[in-house]
Amino acid sequence: MSVDRIEPVVTGRLRPPGLALLLAEVRGIFELNASVLLSPLLLRAPRGERHPVLTLPGFLASDLSMAPMRRYLNELGYDTYAWKLGRNIGGVSRMRAALRDLLAEIHGTTGRKVSIVGWSLGGVYARDLALQAPDMVRYVVSLGSPFANDVRATNATRLYEALSGEVVESNSELHRAIAGDLPVPTTSIYSRADGIVNWRTCLLRPSDTAENIEVHLASHIGLGVNPAALWAVADRLAQPEGQFRQFDRSGPFAIAYAPPENAQSQVLGPAAP
Repeated sequence: MSVDRIEPVVTGRLRPPGLALLLAEVRGIFELNASVLLSPLLLRAPRGERHPVLTLPGFLASDLSMAPMRRYLNELGYDTYAWKLGRNIGGVSRMRAALRDLLAEIHGTTGRKVSIVGWSLGGVYARDLALQAPDMVRYVVSLGSPFANDVRATNATRLYEALSGEVVESNSELHRAIAGDLPVPTTSIYSRADGIVNWRTCLLRPSDTAENIEVHLASHIGLGVNPAALWAVADRLAQPEGQFRQFDRSGPFAIAYAPPENAQSQVLGPAAP
């Protein structure tokens, strides 16, 4: 299905999610438990050809946070790789060289293009890697990643700046590049119930090789273990290399996904705080 290319609007200043959504992030444990209970169903997800998948954790997280994702993808037949760079304390510019070296090592060892799944800040890194080395990247999936519009609209911005030593700028050259079109197929998975980042910062511009998938009621800290999100990741990675089709919202988790036009209307129209 072809989607017309659209220019994203300038949204201006956005607000971080409110206190109610932030406090509701504790529901992430229930999303993890749901995935465990539904694991037999999740293993019925589409399976693609075996290839390397690099998983990148979010801000303040480590490889442990991506372990359920790696275990699931391993069960589906993929070769998963942790980032092995310790706890993610931020620094998009500071981490560029190390992440590119890691990508090159995996690509060189396997001889295959690498799909990258990044959660939150990890998804920002993943998009930057696709810009730096498109010849080594097969597919990019971001989960609750604030890369578009006013990227300061998160409840973690001040802590990120304090720990990383980098200032979050919405109009820097690097941000504009990461927020723009990627040279590889990409999917952004997000939730309007995200209590950490304003969900509008996760919206990419839909195209013939790029799409947004909204998961109802998912939390930010639970998005990477949410069963509907896991199914969507598996479905996207199952696509043949160099091919792209829009996500089919049917299947066992159909009720968990918003219609694609919900995201498209937000890219086209002005976004409220």
